[in-house]
Amino acid sequence: MMKFKSKRFGIRFGFGKRTNNKVIQEDQQQKGFGNSNNNSSCCNNEIKWELRPGGMLVQKRQESIGEDLISIRVSTFANFHDLSIEATSTFGELKMVLSLLTGLEPKQQRLLFKGKEREDDEYLHMVGVGDKDKVLLLEDPAFKEKRLLDHNNIPTSCPTIIV
Repeated sequence: MMKFKSKRFGIRFGFGKRTNNKVIQEDQQQKGFGNSNNNSSCCNNEIKWELRPGGMLVQKRQESIGEDLISIRVSTFANFHDLSIEATSTFGELKMVLSLLTGLEPKQQRLLFKGKEREDDEYLHMVGVGDKDKVLLLEDPAFKEKRLLDHNNIPTSCPTIIV
């Protein structure tokens, strides 16, 4: 069992008898855990504690940069794109990023997650998109048809034939 200690209050959490913090620190330095001057490859796994306003002693949160970034695989029929985006982003923001990668305007894109088309104002984390999840990108059929008609130069209206 792991024993926790608080330097501020001289309290030791866990089983066993209560001892002085200096004795614990000396023991840790002899074992190579503390801030000793030897250059060992052991990492510093010291747990930091904080006292909340209600009087509760809790483990301090670790603050790291890029903590809320998630990796998403966006698949189309032909290929896929792996990208990292914040978990608190919306599907509209994801469409903006995809427009840079695919060349499709956000209005032309349809994003599906868990078999449902998602609206632009829905948040990724609220819908349940997590790290390494897959989102399907489809081109809007109306825009696709219009592009094909423009590409083939087929007139959309019937010309009048005079006999």
